[in-house]
Amino acid sequence: MKASEKGKTTSHPTRKPNHLVNETSTYLQQHAYNPVQWYPWGEEALKRARAENKPILLSVGYAACHWCHVMEHESFEDDTTAALMNEGFINIKVDREERTDIDEIYMKAVQLMTGHGGWPMTVFLTPDLKPFFGGTYFPPLDHHGMPSFKRVLKQIQLAWQNNQDDLMASAGELTEHIQLMERVKADTSSVEESSGADYLNYGTISSALEKLLRNFDSTYGGFGGAPKFPHTFALELCLRAQDRASQVQDSRKADCLNLVKTSLNGMAIGGIHDHLGGGFARYSVDRKWLVPHFEKMLYDNALLARTYLDGYLVTGDNYWLRVARGILSFTKRELVTEAGAFYSSLDADSEGVEGKYYVFTRREIIDILGERDGLWFADTMGVSEAGNFEHGTSVLHLGGHPEKLAKERDLTTEAFLERLEKLSQVVLSEREKRVRPGRDEKVLTCWNSLMLSAFVEAYQVTGEKTYLNTALRGMNFILENLKEGNRLKRVWGKTLDGKGLAKLDGYLDDYACTIQALLDLVSVDAQPRWLNTAIELADSMLTLFQDDKEGGFYYTASDHETLIVRPRSHFDGSVPSGTSSAAMSLLRLFHLTGMERFGKAAQAVLNLYGPNLTRLSDQFANLLCVLDFSLSKPREVAVVLPEQPQEEELAPLFQIYKNYSPGKVVAVGREKEVTQFLFKDRPALGKTTIYICRNFSCQKPISDEKELEKELEDW
Repeated sequence: MKASEKGKTTSHPTRKPNHLVNETSTYLQQHAYNPVQWYPWGEEALKRARAENKPILLSVGYAACHWCHVMEHESFEDDTTAALMNEGFINIKVDREERTDIDEIYMKAVQLMTGHGGWPMTVFLTPDLKPFFGGTYFPPLDHHGMPSFKRVLKQIQLAWQNNQDDLMASAGELTEHIQLMERVKADTSSVEESSGADYLNYGTISSALEKLLRNFDSTYGGFGGAPKFPHTFALELCLRAQDRASQVQDSRKADCLNLVKTSLNGMAIGGIHDHLGGGFARYSVDRKWLVPHFEKMLYDNALLARTYLDGYLVTGDNYWLRVARGILSFTKRELVTEAGAFYSSLDADSEGVEGKYYVFTRREIIDILGERDGLWFADTMGVSEAGNFEHGTSVLHLGGHPEKLAKERDLTTEAFLERLEKLSQVVLSEREKRVRPGRDEKVLTCWNSLMLSAFVEAYQVTGEKTYLNTALRGMNFILENLKEGNRLKRVWGKTLDGKGLAKLDGYLDDYACTIQALLDLVSVDAQPRWLNTAIELADSMLTLFQDDKEGGFYYTASDHETLIVRPRSHFDGSVPSGTSSAAMSLLRLFHLTGMERFGKAAQAVLNLYGPNLTRLSDQFANLLCVLDFSLSKPREVAVVLPEQPQEEELAPLFQIYKNYSPGKVVAVGREKEVTQFLFKDRPALGKTTIYICRNFSCQKPISDEKELEKELEDW
């Protein structure tokens, strides 16, 4: 069974579909034949709630969420529970990855009410959308102090009937708290009055690194205990400390490099890494990176691919390059659409069992590979008789870096990896005969752009054109299917009858990440279209999302539907915040074009959040990377190709990417084809010519490879 078949809901023989049947979201489609009369978020449901004066039961989740599936099976497919829901509530189902604005708003409410969050998220709202009660997963029966979902439904319905005024008052107070949380300046009110610019220096970055180092798990890598997430932005900040332009103290540079090495090695050899198929699960349930929560998300793999590529450039560790290649290979094999875009995720479950697709017993390995190879592979991959997971099964993992394991077996690293790869392919072929996990077949603009940037960097590092072609194909999909005029859509998907369509106006991160991906293409490909489109979208982003009063950006556009609060995107989490992504894209664009409006907007973001970069550095890791980029006084590099360049004339371009140097922006153009910005009055001197500038003041042009190599030694 294909992942696409497993990830979708088919009609139920005895049930009529509810209002989700025409939705494109895989998650919503999975609930289309529940006995619950689900509505998608929209005017039809909201109008009915107001007309009937019924509370709204808002249920938020996503397709790869294990406990979302559990609650669906236990409660939403149960006729008795569904009857209670249908009688007392207007039931709305939301895919958090589509409607991130709604998820962000009401997750804050749940966290305020309960002290924690997560998915599935269940929130009860007044007809005017104010929250008054909520939680995450509710069991079907009272369990360990947790009330059953049916008990919650009955109590909420009684309270609504008998104490509606009290609930409305409580909802109003909670909404006021949420509105305060979205104000940037409210976050800085406790800080003594000073300019945000006072914090925009290497002292702030060093302070942030100190906090990361204090929270660093020096044994296994990463930060804190279980559960453990990759935290790629924190790793990137530590990698940036290795740049020659960085003014971080040398002793701290060494500490940061050790943090990166320990963390990237720990994840790469751990069970969070799929050693057969490539790619990474979302997080580890333990401190050692051993047992993952098996869902695989497009965004995690996009960000990790880039971090491993950056780590390779800093250290020369070829294993990290192999890991990055494996991520991109997995993405092309299991998440690519027919048209070249990328699907969102793979489920944690297979046949209703979490991790079943990925784990093996020792006996299974020996039966697949034979006694000699099977024992070697099982021992190498930590597959024991007792197992390290459930029911005697094991999550595959390595006992150390391949270089170390090779020495223990008196093999060269390459010989060890060659044997391991050969046997892994045999085991992978057998694994692919199993029932696959479900696949969430929606295409998100932001996440696709993150992955396109990863493929571009792979091209920069390896020079292999297949990576560039993948990125070009994916960007063409976005521009042809998710761009309407000068605006972006959030999501593309297919209805149950196979009709594909784009919907939902794009959020801040959709614009910011798409601009970033376009600028990445500018850095390797000479088509003027990429830079022109980036400028167009950046101007739209400023018009639609910029806050003219308080500064910074909103997450939703100025003409977005009215919610209880207009949310922002402050914090960097598993994906970069819209704010930090916007600031980085605008700063890069300024250095490529010299257009002051982009530089001023980026600087205003840094000024606004400056005090928070010190106080809440763990929540602003990507914005700190933006600050680092700004402080590095980025080099502006124009690569001017002859009118009809030959393949060998791209060699100087790859020289530029040979070393890790994050403090640069690069634009590639053909002579006479691009005549503005960095390319103005800068010809190719008979062959590929490099112009290296700072603050738009350039050194003499370089067209000799040895001269370029000497120049790059100082980078």
